Amino acid sequence: MSGERPFGVVLRGLRQQVGWTMEDLAESSGVSARAIGDMERGRSRVPRWRTVAALAEGLGLEDQEREVLLAAARAARPVSAAAVAGAGAAVPPRSVGDFTGRGAELAWLRKAAERAGSDVGAAVCVVSGPPGCGKTTLALRAAADLAGEFPDGCFVVDLHGVDGPVDPGEALLKLLKALGVSDLRLAQEDSAGRAGLLRALLGERGCLVVLDNARDEGQVRALLPAGGRSLVLITSRRPLTGLEDVERLALSEMAQAEAVELLSRILGKERAEAETEAVARVAELCGCLPLALRVAGNWLTVRSGWSVDHLVRRLADEERRLGALAAGDVRVEAAFELSYRQLDPPAAQMLRLLSLVPGPDMTAAYGAALTATGVFEAEDVMEELVEAGLLQATFTGRYQLHDLLRLFARTHLSRVGEPGEREAAEDRLRTWLLETAVVAGRWYKPGYGAPPSSWQGLVPLESAEQARAWLQSEAPAWLAALRSAAHRGEHTRVVETADAMEWFCDLWVFWGHWPEVYRLSSQAAAALDDPYLQAFHLNCYSWALNNCERRHREAVERADEALEYARRAQDTSQQASALLHAAFTHLQLGEAQAAADKSLASIDVSEGAGDHERWIQAMTNYGASLRLLDRAEEALIQNKRIIAFLDASDCPVSGHVADIFRATTTYALGRDHAALGRWCEAAGHYRNAVVQSRRIGLTRRESQSLVYLGKALIELGEFEEARSCVSQALALDDDAADPEALKTAQKLLDTLPSE
Repeated sequence: MSGERPFGVVLRGLRQQVGWTMEDLAESSGVSARAIGDMERGRSRVPRWRTVAALAEGLGLEDQEREVLLAAARAARPVSAAAVAGAGAAVPPRSVGDFTGRGAELAWLRKAAERAGSDVGAAVCVVSGPPGCGKTTLALRAAADLAGEFPDGCFVVDLHGVDGPVDPGEALLKLLKALGVSDLRLAQEDSAGRAGLLRALLGERGCLVVLDNARDEGQVRALLPAGGRSLVLITSRRPLTGLEDVERLALSEMAQAEAVELLSRILGKERAEAETEAVARVAELCGCLPLALRVAGNWLTVRSGWSVDHLVRRLADEERRLGALAAGDVRVEAAFELSYRQLDPPAAQMLRLLSLVPGPDMTAAYGAALTATGVFEAEDVMEELVEAGLLQATFTGRYQLHDLLRLFARTHLSRVGEPGEREAAEDRLRTWLLETAVVAGRWYKPGYGAPPSSWQGLVPLESAEQARAWLQSEAPAWLAALRSAAHRGEHTRVVETADAMEWFCDLWVFWGHWPEVYRLSSQAAAALDDPYLQAFHLNCYSWALNNCERRHREAVERADEALEYARRAQDTSQQASALLHAAFTHLQLGEAQAAADKSLASIDVSEGAGDHERWIQAMTNYGASLRLLDRAEEALIQNKRIIAFLDASDCPVSGHVADIFRATTTYALGRDHAALGRWCEAAGHYRNAVVQSRRIGLTRRESQSLVYLGKALIELGEFEEARSCVSQALALDDDAADPEALKTAQKLLDTLPSE
């Protein structure tokens, strides 16, 4: 195998092995001798899949040697970095490296930044102008230049005003999350409260916020500060005259000299100086519009063998179309059209189909699913689009399609796509997203675990950690696919996807969408008129209402409905589940006797059905009920029974589910001992619960165990260790930790004696 040897070294060795010159290989493979030389000397990037395949074919490689060459190519490709921001975070992309001109506009924005926070200037600036004039580029460059003036952060939110505008509430949530506000705090506020919270935060802090591509005044009004030290830059096609107390900057095309300079920087000084008149003519034909200039310049860069004058002649041939660049939105479309028509058929199809991706960004796997190809092939085509300036590669290893290009590509999909092409691609993408979500979710579901050996996926799901990462990073897309499936009446697919999430959702309780997931699956189960499915998904819906949104009374109602359907289906496991969900909700409401009664009923039913998982859950609820009824000694006995059951060599419960039960019961034992005043024993169980919860990523239980360990240590006079425990709890992710535990932790920290 190639080991750590570079691709060029491997290629040279295979060529020399057959005794060929570079010219021999060029003649056999169809790849130029110069390109082969550049590869072997490491002067060029790793070739595309098609080139590697041509070289292997030209050398007449056997399977083992072919794999050596392919492995070297794969190893040389840069590894995509994991996304560093959560699904809801707003982070600034890097500004364009070859930014040119706009000196007066940048100076104007710097003065606006200096006036922010004073009594003489507004804290909001609107940069308006036609599509493609460089509003976003200018705002990002200004953000990069001014970031040092705003110590509390720089944030960019794309409002997608042209195609699929972001709801103002979603943009508000994204900004609040980026500013560090937890999902739990957000859940306590209505839309007016969230807007007020954002105004207060921006007023108190020194932040720079870019609201890019706004549709209208209504989309941004709730996102603006009333004053303070922060500055908000809005870019929009419209001047947004309905907004009050803002400063406005109207942007238009570049000056001719700046347009020529931009083209020269894209092409390189040597090439531009060799054809100065042609470069100036290209700038004129592009209407000095920055986006058109960039597309044309990138197009020339990719095709380095073409002269600039050749591009001028092509632009002249398309004068009617490019004439549209002089006015209105269509001038950007004409620039896109120029680049689009030069794409290979696979790349053109890929661009059209990528417009169907339901999220803000994507990986190469999306392209593979849309085009029914492999990930390696899809990545090659998508990189071709990046080189052509039609797709953006982000620093996280993902791809983004600008909303204007998305609209352009979608229009072409309707115009030139084969009959049924869009529907077939949408079905492939939806199927891939939901099937992958099912396989990933089942890593955590009893009876499943790792994917079957027959499963061939587009993404690696070789561990529970990979499955969890995929479910969380791709949540916007698979949730959109689930909504689409529900809308299309694909009821079986909806219930299957939601079913797979039954145990995974415990690890991501505060995602914010579980009630919707299980509402959709409950409706799908009702449409299928299957009483068992109705019982199962109503039980999950009850869990989501209770744990995610604290809608306890509705949770009891859904559990009661689930019990009726479970009885109709004659399914004792779902009957036990409905009773234990109702019992847990009564516990949250402080209704101890009702919780005890339903827990006992669930224990009886689950024992009769031999349902061990639900028996443990019902026993846990019963122990908590007894403790709430001041019968802690009896609660202790119940929880010891659970541990003994889990410790048995022939215990039928194992894996992730057993780990959750053990951590939960160990924590409950600590609560029992604490209720009896046995603080040493309580502290020991809490310590074990912290370790167990941390190991499996059960952050909610970890936070609870840390806080109650702190309480026990205070009772024992161990104040230093108590301070450490509650500090650890407060350092946990707000969106995963238990909210009540964090409140208690802060109170404990405030009452501890000073160090």
